[in-house]
Amino acid sequence: MPPPATPALPDTAALLLDLDGTLIDIAATPDAVVVPAMLPPVLLRLREKLGGALAVVTGRPVEDVDRLLPGIPTAVAGEHGGAIRFAPGAPLERADLPELPGAWLVEAEWAVAAHPGAFVERKARGFALHYRQAPAAGGALEQAARAILAGTDTHRLLGGSMTWEIRPRGADKETAVRALMARPPFAGRVPVYLGDDVTDEDGIRAAIALGGVGWRVQEVFGDAGGVRAWLAEVAG
Repeated sequence: MPPPATPALPDTAALLLDLDGTLIDIAATPDAVVVPAMLPPVLLRLREKLGGALAVVTGRPVEDVDRLLPGIPTAVAGEHGGAIRFAPGAPLERADLPELPGAWLVEAEWAVAAHPGAFVERKARGFALHYRQAPAAGGALEQAARAILAGTDTHRLLGGSMTWEIRPRGADKETAVRALMARPPFAGRVPVYLGDDVTDEDGIRAAIALGGVGWRVQEVFGDAGGVRAWLAEVAG
């Protein structure tokens, strides 16, 4: 359960939620996650309570959110803000970002092949090296990722929860939060951002800078189960 000190959600809040590790528990692979049965109805009640101002902000593609939470969030920012759909049925808007050289993916696949259990998660303009099932491979995969990026400044390396991710510069959750908060139904509301990983720190900073709050899951709720319990309480 969330700690008693957790503040109430403002009636004028815009709720901006990370997915893995925040709404749903992290699994061995991205495809193995499970959406608890109680979560979709809770999010739908919250979306109605907040006048539609509920969004998912994630490193996953938007299509993954549609598969896991079909028709639930009003807006989805995927690929760390590299692709945003601002409303249900609206076109997917992609930022003008550097493309991913195909040779990098070949090098990444060679790198994980040396570590059984590690794998490459491909994204539209980047990829992540996962080593949750090969924890000893973290250092070697970091070196491989840095070698791939040597001599270029179009992309950056970011460490996450048992991952090393290469993504284009200009795609981050701060950009996503600011873009969402500039449009209805989020504009004029108080941004409340929840996230659990290093990639969420940008979103937390953006929410605070815009006059709202940003909470790190581990510090405020403990884990995704604590987040879900709090959301259910707030939804009523």
